[in-house]
Amino acid sequence: MNTDIKYPIGINSTVTLHLSLTLEDGTVAEETFSGKPHRFRMGDGSLLHGLELGLYGLKSGDTRHLVLDPEQAWGLRDPEKIQRLPRERFSVDMQLAPGLIIGFDGPDGAEVPGAVLSVSADSVEVDFNHPLAGHAIVFDVEIIDVVPAEQDDE
Repeated sequence: MNTDIKYPIGINSTVTLHLSLTLEDGTVAEETFSGKPHRFRMGDGSLLHGLELGLYGLKSGDTRHLVLDPEQAWGLRDPEKIQRLPRERFSVDMQLAPGLIIGFDGPDGAEVPGAVLSVSADSVEVDFNHPLAGHAIVFDVEIIDVVPAEQDDE
């Protein structure tokens, strides 16, 4: 195989890249530039759809700076995802405090994280929004390698 050919990212390409995910206030939520790059197959659901759309056509060596609105990232905050639950749903010895993240069983059986907002004697207010919901997200990416879908099985 000729390693000098730079293939563009397309449907089902396997992509290796470095990325940083930064909030609008400059807080870095995730980054791989100082460690192991991220490898994934386009369309596998491991990256936000809005980010994937910005990667199509890029080749190894390319960089891109993308700003995603909340709707393109993790969505807007949904006030209906903030719920007040009875205190008795939680273990008596559980140290509940604002900011604590707890795993709950979702309707489909998958674990759903919830952040404790407040605690009273009879209830616990829990936010089930994604922690990054409502935030614009800045992605900086550097494409390291692209393997087209038709060559991925070779």
